[in-house]
Amino acid sequence: MNSRKSLDSVPSWVPATGHALRHAGVHFDAVRIGGFLGEDVAYRLMEFTDFQAGPIVRQLTGERNSYFLLPPKTAAAYAWPAPARALSREGRSAAFVGIPALDGLTWPLDWRSRPTAEGPFVEPDLLHRMVIHAVR
Repeated sequence: MNSRKSLDSVPSWVPATGHALRHAGVHFDAVRIGGFLGEDVAYRLMEFTDFQAGPIVRQLTGERNSYFLLPPKTAAAYAWPAPARALSREGRSAAFVGIPALDGLTWPLDWRSRPTAEGPFVEPDLLHRMVIHAVR
């Protein structure tokens, strides 16, 4: 089973080993950005926050998407420019995000930036500004 004890400092939605699918809109919302643009936004965000950006999951195969994890019920409040896509319960269909464990074999997913007690989520306003700036 991929669950954590409630006393752990790791968020309950992070699996203990491997990786697991989590429903966007329950524990977090997500913004998905593919390829180089996703990596560029992640780097800018990390640099701006002194590498305390909050959780960013990177997909290492296929479209090489980056998933920026936001507090629940926040992604739909913004008009995300293409190719960014908000994933939440507010969308037209269910969306799932692969979440890797913090350690061990998690391929094809890994953490570009990990969740921390100080940064349990990516700050939505800041991410939105970074995305707008990157797509210009």
